[in-house]
Amino acid sequence: MNQTDALQPAPRLTRGWLQYRIGEFSLDARWEVEAGQLLTLFGPSGAGKTTLLRAIAGLVHPQEGSIEVGDHIVFDSAGNLFVPPHRRRVGFLTQGYHLFPHLSVAGNIGYGLAHTTPLNRQNRVSELIEMFQLNGLEHRRPYEISGGQQQRAALARALAPEPALMLLDEPFNSLDVELRRTLRGELRETLQAAAIPAILVTHDIEEAVSMADQVQTIDGGRVGPAGNPLEVLGQPGQGRVARLVGVENLIPMRVASVQPQDGTMVCAQQGDEVPRLEVPLSDVGPGDQVTVGIRASDIILADSEPRGSSARNRLPGVVSDVRLRPPGYQVTLNCGGLDLRCHITGTSLNEMGIEAGNNLWAVFKASSCFLVRD
Repeated sequence: MNQTDALQPAPRLTRGWLQYRIGEFSLDARWEVEAGQLLTLFGPSGAGKTTLLRAIAGLVHPQEGSIEVGDHIVFDSAGNLFVPPHRRRVGFLTQGYHLFPHLSVAGNIGYGLAHTTPLNRQNRVSELIEMFQLNGLEHRRPYEISGGQQQRAALARALAPEPALMLLDEPFNSLDVELRRTLRGELRETLQAAAIPAILVTHDIEEAVSMADQVQTIDGGRVGPAGNPLEVLGQPGQGRVARLVGVENLIPMRVASVQPQDGTMVCAQQGDEVPRLEVPLSDVGPGDQVTVGIRASDIILADSEPRGSSARNRLPGVVSDVRLRPPGYQVTLNCGGLDLRCHITGTSLNEMGIEAGNNLWAVFKASSCFLVRD
């Protein structure tokens, strides 16, 4: 890479597809990210998320595919093209940070700027130190600064040569909750301001929703539904995705009746004596078998039947289980044969004196329910 290449503005697009096989595992994926946008790869451990990042960076060699970073094709199996990692203009940040222990903060940040002039290098390092609030730490070694400061220094080092693409492999995992939230915002703003496309690997729903412009689910080496994070992860319409994102209540039911005038329909498990749920209208009819999904965080618990509430679902039940589920508690309420898992805070648990055997009401809107298809 020469000086001119290093100082070019980030190109507008990165995209590609690949097939990669090793042992019994195979990865089949495709992606596209605009400048300044962030794509989140969401899935469990072992799904193939990190392998995809490593393939884009040139650290593994796919059997088939084509990878374009900015205006340049860096891998093309048909043309037998494989650009080595150091020429791909890709920044790669992992949760380990991998700062050089023998270099200062400033030395780490400037490490990738060897091909520019000393003055440009100094100016760029100073700019990034100011941007990431590392003033006064320039001469310290990595072991002399905090975890959050190390994360900032690692990110500054990755951004220093103005990469055409940023790859982020769960970079916040080793940080506490509050620091993670702060640094997520800083990183998002920096990437947008620099118009750098980015791909983030995570299995944290909050992280995916708060940072991403789009999300791509991946499981077992295969990509699933993609799109707006809230639509894909908030009320996932496919059974595989619903289980992937941890929807706590997936209830097999049948459609009992439809109410087009209200935009809802009524679902039941069996017979007429069991609880019924009012859910949004869909393209199914009476008698059809469906699976209704409800997030535990969307259910409110009350110690008496609510009056004057707009919530269409109000079910009496008995507490059958209470267990710690950070950052709060999971309460299981048996509502006449229908078990509902609900999330509440520790304060609510203590104030209401909730324990097994309590009689409570589960309250939630029809719009909190969604149909899941396998």
